[in-house]
Amino acid sequence: MDFFDTNFGIFLTMLGQILLVTMILLLSLTILIWVERKTFGLVQLRKSVNVVGPWGLLQTFADFIKMAVKEIIIPAGADKAVFLLAPLISFVLVLVAWATVPFYADEDSTWIIADINVGILYILAISSLEVYGVIMGGWASNSKYAFLGALRSAAQMISYEVSIGFIIVGVLLSTGSLSLVDIVMAQDGAYGFFSWYWLPHLPMVVLFFVSALAETNRPPFDLPEAESELVAGFQVEYSSTLFLLYMVGEYAAIVLMCALTTILFFGGWLSPIPGIPDGVFWFVAKTLFFFFMFSMVKAVVPRYRYDQLMRLGWKVFLPMSLGWVVIVAAFAQYGVPGYARW
Repeated sequence: MDFFDTNFGIFLTMLGQILLVTMILLLSLTILIWVERKTFGLVQLRKSVNVVGPWGLLQTFADFIKMAVKEIIIPAGADKAVFLLAPLISFVLVLVAWATVPFYADEDSTWIIADINVGILYILAISSLEVYGVIMGGWASNSKYAFLGALRSAAQMISYEVSIGFIIVGVLLSTGSLSLVDIVMAQDGAYGFFSWYWLPHLPMVVLFFVSALAETNRPPFDLPEAESELVAGFQVEYSSTLFLLYMVGEYAAIVLMCALTTILFFGGWLSPIPGIPDGVFWFVAKTLFFFFMFSMVKAVVPRYRYDQLMRLGWKVFLPMSLGWVVIVAAFAQYGVPGYARW
């Protein structure tokens, strides 16, 4: 009985952590979407959302309610079961990937759902599965525009996952661990901001940020949703709650990539200034900064052609990231400061 009670208590604690992180993430997305729309307004010298609620803060909630109460329309020729399942798979897999993201850790406590020693490998594995939701949605819609958008998305995500993987390998060589907590703690040095991995891995920070844009189908790499030629790509036949699941999943993936950028290169929850305590505030602030950078890129950079996108991934990013792995491995082997912490 004691064994059962102990395990049941652990289960309830874990369930509570999962629900808390999910609720905070979903509520945060409503504010982040408002921030993004306000950013577009500032860049384009217009007021943006300003009607529903003070400064338009409730506009995102109003949009969500509108999407939720609209009728779900399924095309006559669509595969109904796959059509309904596809956005749910994309949404759930993104949330599952957040299980190993550490928000804060010290000697006494760890703010993380599952602190496993292969956390970064887990996120890469789950992220690689997200493309199945896109492919299923494009195929099940029975539309040539949706299917072409799904094929584009699959090729694009696979192409840039390779570069992201090599970039992460470079960080792992410097850390000597696959744990996200260990990666952050390896950056805890006496020089604060200058002890983080952005300095020794500076070329890869740029490559990782651009690859993250492509991995999440964000402009200027939003070819799977190109309105000018594919209407809305793999989402063209979706409406109501099903479209909402795709949209929320996409933004959750964007914030996840921002959080990974923070953890891998910018010290996670570590304070940038020596003497100022570390905390969740720094993790959130850095993640918000990179989300703002994602929004600025969308507002000011025109869309690439698809052949340019593929050429950039396979002929530029892949050789550079692979070469960087060799360089970091050599530096780590000979104990070059900043590259060998183990």
